[in-house]
Amino acid sequence: MPKLYEYFGLIFLFYSNEHEPIHIHGKYENKESKAEIIFENGKFKYIIIKDVPGKEPLDVQSLKKFKKILEVYRDDIVRKWIDFFVYNIEIIPEKITKRI
Repeated sequence: MPKLYEYFGLIFLFYSNEHEPIHIHGKYENKESKAEIIFENGKFKYIIIKDVPGKEPLDVQSLKKFKKILEVYRDDIVRKWIDFFVYNIEIIPEKITKRI
């Protein structure tokens, strides 16, 4: 379960046994949501935020942070997905300390 980022208590991670489409989970305390990053013909199209079955979704404030990081770090998330799931490269977590 590689952690990608931590942003003021919000954790961004992949689960080791994941599947396509490319997506990332956001966890804060006992709440969790996920974001699917959708491409068509190799070009980014949009991001879909979804609930995680069996988990309470992120609260409004955490969801805003989640969306902001997705917007700014989308390309990095995709690179890390490919590194981890295609090339089996270990992900080094990053702590984001500046407000975005």
